[in-house]
Amino acid sequence: MIVVLIETDAEGVTETSLETLRFARDLAAEGGGVPVHGLVVGSVPDTDELGKHGVSTVYVARGEGLASYSAAAWAAALVEARERTGAVVLTAAGTPRGNEVLAHVATRLDVPMAANAVAFEGLAPLVVKRQVAGGAALEEMQLPARPAVFTVAGHAVEARPADQATEAVVEEFEPGLEAADLVGRVVSTEPGVPDQSGDLRSARVVVGAGRGAGGPDGFGAVSELADLLGGQLGVSRVVTSLGWRPHHEQVGQTGSRIAPNLYVPCGISGAIQHWAGCASSKTILAINTDAEAPMMTKATYAVVGDMHEVVPAIVDEIRRRSGT
Repeated sequence: MIVVLIETDAEGVTETSLETLRFARDLAAEGGGVPVHGLVVGSVPDTDELGKHGVSTVYVARGEGLASYSAAAWAAALVEARERTGAVVLTAAGTPRGNEVLAHVATRLDVPMAANAVAFEGLAPLVVKRQVAGGAALEEMQLPARPAVFTVAGHAVEARPADQATEAVVEEFEPGLEAADLVGRVVSTEPGVPDQSGDLRSARVVVGAGRGAGGPDGFGAVSELADLLGGQLGVSRVVTSLGWRPHHEQVGQTGSRIAPNLYVPCGISGAIQHWAGCASSKTILAINTDAEAPMMTKATYAVVGDMHEVVPAIVDEIRRRSGT
């Protein structure tokens, strides 16, 4: 048995959770086709969608203490789901919540935890490959204890429906929580940035900008290019650290991990932390004055030049060809 912690948002099951379900299905198939179950805290998601992704049973944890997010409380719910199913694998997406909750789970069960797995090899014992050093290297880690506890790195696999859908059954329960489980919890939330037009993690095109933008007024052309390509603007950590752009636009180890069809980093050197967030991009077109910058040497295509000259030229050509 495998139990996947499923995260949801206003639109339903998150993309990273669907990716984790795909990873879990692959692991289940390798183990002879054991069932894949899901755990959701709070409201019941679209069971038809989960059934399409191979979930047999959706365990829904409810209770007054679960009205807001608490890592320890969610961990208690996942541990109880494990007791109900006898699961030998507990996993979640490698999001801030997923990593935090499973760290609590591993501590409660006194077993090791592997964060940000990208693949697995062998089942006896289970060996996972995981990202380390900000995604710059891979490490093989054995998980001989049961249950095996690990998270799956964002975009390690592509989310796609199972070959054969299931009819997901819903089973609700109220986990037993202690006062200590609710010491650390979310007590209030603030609305998102009003002009945040989309989610970088699901964008098919991302146009990035780094220190080369030169200042808070240097993002006009890259923003225009992102709009013309139907994409999102992403920035490097130095840009948000300097206060030039808001944090929700940051790509990297401490920002969003992206996997667009096209990533156009402009004036971004490509430090390890940034590369960890964009390495899954299908095609990278880098623009930089430094031909030896790490991003330029790793890119699919590279243009050596000043982003303030190259990007406007691209914008003009797109507008010329589209007649806009």
